[in-house]
Amino acid sequence: MTIPKEVSERYEQLKKIVEQYRRSFHVENKEVVSPEALDSLKEELVQIEKKYPTLVTPDSPTQRVAGTALSKFSKVTHKVPQWSLNDAFTKVDIVEFDARVKRMLKKEYGRDVQPTYTCELKIDGLHVVLKYVDGLLVTAATRGDGVVGEDVTHNVRTIQSVPLRLEQPVSLIVEGEIWLSRDQLEIINAERRKNNESEYANPRNLAAGTIRQLDPQIAAQRKLDTFIYDISHGEENASQHDELERLRELGFNVNTKHTVCNSISAVVSFWEKWHQKKDKQPYVVDGVVVKVNEVQYQNTLGYTGKGPRFAIAIKFPAEQATTVIEDIVLQVGRTGAVTPVAHLRPVLIDGSTVSRATLHNEDQINRLGIRVGDTVVLQKAGDIIPEILSVIRELRPKKTQAFVFPDTVEGCGGDGKIERIEGGSAYRCVTLDSEHLHKQRLYYFVSKKALNVDGVGPRIIDVLLEYGLITTYEDLFTLEVGDIKDLPGFKEKAAQNIIDALAAVSEVPLHRFLVGLSIEHVGEETARLIAEHFGSLEKLLHASLSEISVIHGVGDIVAQSVVAYLQNPEHIKVMNGLLKHIQVLETNGSVEGIFSGKTLVFTGTLPTLGRDEAKDLARSHGGQISNSVSKSTDYVVLGENAGSKKHEAIELGITTLTEESFLKMLS
Repeated sequence: MTIPKEVSERYEQLKKIVEQYRRSFHVENKEVVSPEALDSLKEELVQIEKKYPTLVTPDSPTQRVAGTALSKFSKVTHKVPQWSLNDAFTKVDIVEFDARVKRMLKKEYGRDVQPTYTCELKIDGLHVVLKYVDGLLVTAATRGDGVVGEDVTHNVRTIQSVPLRLEQPVSLIVEGEIWLSRDQLEIINAERRKNNESEYANPRNLAAGTIRQLDPQIAAQRKLDTFIYDISHGEENASQHDELERLRELGFNVNTKHTVCNSISAVVSFWEKWHQKKDKQPYVVDGVVVKVNEVQYQNTLGYTGKGPRFAIAIKFPAEQATTVIEDIVLQVGRTGAVTPVAHLRPVLIDGSTVSRATLHNEDQINRLGIRVGDTVVLQKAGDIIPEILSVIRELRPKKTQAFVFPDTVEGCGGDGKIERIEGGSAYRCVTLDSEHLHKQRLYYFVSKKALNVDGVGPRIIDVLLEYGLITTYEDLFTLEVGDIKDLPGFKEKAAQNIIDALAAVSEVPLHRFLVGLSIEHVGEETARLIAEHFGSLEKLLHASLSEISVIHGVGDIVAQSVVAYLQNPEHIKVMNGLLKHIQVLETNGSVEGIFSGKTLVFTGTLPTLGRDEAKDLARSHGGQISNSVSKSTDYVVLGENAGSKKHEAIELGITTLTEESFLKMLS
């Protein structure tokens, strides 16, 4: 098979950069990119090798087990080779592993074999090999390159969960993971902040760095822990489950969150359950290790050159991955703001396939140095829009050019001209009368954040516009069933549902009314602040620029935009038309409660509350909500995959809350 030149060049670049990052991470304990991003690059390498197997050479990172021993420690030659597990990332990968195991067992036994599987949590720590002779700990070694490791016995002896003498005088070699708790990491980092020292990035790196200290006193102070999961030499049990019980019997710390599954569907369920629960554990869990439970079958399946055929590591959906920017497109929003959007080579991240990411503005593009064709590190935390974190410049194609904003953009009114907002970093349309913008405003008017017209979305708005049934917001409220029921794809019941949904929003809170008007710079939170300050639409209509700008959290630019909108004759006509059909409810002002005068930021995915539900709870107890962390923020409520806002809160010394502590304050 002929290998295209661009594929072979990409392959060589990937080999070089993966090896460079691997060495930084495993040997030097420096995290240049996240483990997830490194996994993503490795996976791309694997896929290229699958398609073009003649490319594979012995020096490929896919053929390597792990790092090399550091020179400052004495070396230990492992009696048993230290294998690495193959990785799985999706349900399909898990099912294929099961099929592969059964196919090989059938070939060996001449009949269908139904193995069971032991599922164990994959702890993100440092692999350790412990040797016992007559029940006494003799050596503790790191994995190293799989053949030779580093002697770290002096540090491992300080870990309280490692028995210096076993419950029985047996000679064996066991393997497990050294880890540091999240709480311990925070205690250590709090002390470093106090001393103006840089913080440690994550528990895994700190655990690895601690074990490689020459002074055992440092290891003792940091309260490391272990989970032991394998007897690799000395005795054999009938099953992996029995082996875990035997380790516990001998006095080792064995993670209790393991189970035996009788089917691969049960394995998938275990993996999905722990994806949801992983962040509630005191240690970092980055996946599930699945092993054929029966040792007889393990021995039959054996090993490849890299690792065992009877086991696989199923990673949790990554919150970071690498992909390639295929294009940068300018998107025109309802207020005329022009946002650059990266069109990406589709990549699986956080359980879903992503092909778009916002680039925010020109300054962000320039700061990251983003170009079409670049390989980038992408992050998606919970329900947050994917964000590009960095560019891997070593993989940049030779012929690329810096992105430059054009003079005109399709979707803007008039001649399509755009301009950069004075004093800001965003671009906007010079003229706001295009059909595209009109549609965007109508879409937003009926959306959940504005009037929340149930069941009426962009598809229905498009049909109503196409057949000339609406041109303005007011026209929606003059529709009859007979106008809609004969349209393509509609019947009388569907038409009645639309009319009923519009009738249901005849009374609208002031803040939702303001959001629905698509006033520039006025989003949901700003609209709430204005509504709570003035209480009624009547008072707002008569408010001066200075009266609006003094509202905490509003300011001059927003106030100017509101006044300009409310004094525009065309906009006055729009509002008067709407007021014939809907009543704008008065707002009672700020609520007194535990969060009165406090500003809260919510970030990440909360365990039980939806983001909007949590915000409403805070507001109902007097709180104000912000989307960004600043010195004026009082609390940051952290969910799963909290991301950069968590770090900003820590740097600024802002109190952080879990969902549990947030609800406890309310009660």
